[in-house]
Amino acid sequence: MHYLLQIKESFLFAFNALKVNRLRTLLTLLGITIGIFAIISVFTVVDSLEKNIKTSLSSLGDDVVYVQKWPWAPEPGEEYAWWEYLNRPLPSLKEYEYIKKRSEKAQYVNFAVSTMRKVKYRNITASDVIIWANTHEFEKIRAFELESGRYFTPFESAAGKNICLIGDQITMDLFKETNPVGKEIKIQGRKITIVGKIKKEGKDILNTGGSLDEMIVLPVNFAKTLIDIKSDNANPMIMVKAKEGVRIAEFKDELRSILRSVRTLHPQEKDNFALNQSSILDSTLKSIFGVINLAGWLIGGFSILVGGFGIANIMFVSVKERTNLIGIQKALGAKRFFILFQFLFESILLSMVGGVIGLFFIFLGSLFANSQTELTISLTFGNILLGLIISIVIGIVSGFAPARSAARLNPVEAINTAF
Repeated sequence: MHYLLQIKESFLFAFNALKVNRLRTLLTLLGITIGIFAIISVFTVVDSLEKNIKTSLSSLGDDVVYVQKWPWAPEPGEEYAWWEYLNRPLPSLKEYEYIKKRSEKAQYVNFAVSTMRKVKYRNITASDVIIWANTHEFEKIRAFELESGRYFTPFESAAGKNICLIGDQITMDLFKETNPVGKEIKIQGRKITIVGKIKKEGKDILNTGGSLDEMIVLPVNFAKTLIDIKSDNANPMIMVKAKEGVRIAEFKDELRSILRSVRTLHPQEKDNFALNQSSILDSTLKSIFGVINLAGWLIGGFSILVGGFGIANIMFVSVKERTNLIGIQKALGAKRFFILFQFLFESILLSMVGGVIGLFFIFLGSLFANSQTELTISLTFGNILLGLIISIVIGIVSGFAPARSAARLNPVEAINTAF
């Protein structure tokens, strides 16, 4: 109990010392504030970006494989051989049917093409609208919600009816009403009836085609009249969703075998197709975020180092100014650890207050960023805790040497120093 009282008194001495020298305290805080702001702001932005990107990638599906001409990333240890990929054949409806028929591990198979077109409603025109045409299985592979209306019937998909689903942003661009179901739009002069409005999903920051807000979804059999689905410009692909419990590695091996068979590739020949999945992008992005985090530590670390030297310098000055008081305290029976804690607490308080101010500025910055952009940036509890821990560690490291020198002063010499 006695020790706890002495620690409490040490803390009060430190707090009063900071109150007395307010200007010096404020100037000393700046270094730590800037350092914590630099490090934690980088981590906050990176964590928020990673969270938003994972949300975008989740729309692609962890258990969905995309059969395409171009790979999303090169194989580990290899370069991106675009000159080889350039001459590859495009995925086709024939291959889509073949996979549906032959695959035992696939739950759903969807053929999709995309392009950009002008879309008209009366005298209003929206340019460069993404037109995404799919076979009927699209709703089984790509999870989304309809705010109003309905999805295509199997008959409408097979017959290629001139109907569509419309995204939230396109609705805002073309209509004043929030419910466009039943209205007719025109693409290349063809009338298309809207049968469903897709619920708002938010911005896709990777442009992976994850968000449906800026898209119009058509049955692929109708889209044949608008798009050359055998063209590179249509970016044809086959989306294949694995059955529950099937390992992705086994699933991809089966798909590879089926595609090599339908394309009559010899055993010695390389694959002339890409089997893409969201994990490819995820692993690539992790390495990028790792570099950004390292840069954050380096940039903020230098700022904190400068702030730490500033605290150490001020603490040595404080010890010098209060040498006589230290001598009197020791003469009255104060123990070494009492003096040590007194200055150590002062250093930690300086550092922690600087860190809290830095975190507060980051919080204000995140509120401003959220109001100006669609990207959600949030200061997480983990980053707040990290900022406080860094502040405490810097306070201990910076204040230990001055506190130790104060604790080791000879009381007689300390008292005489003032005279």
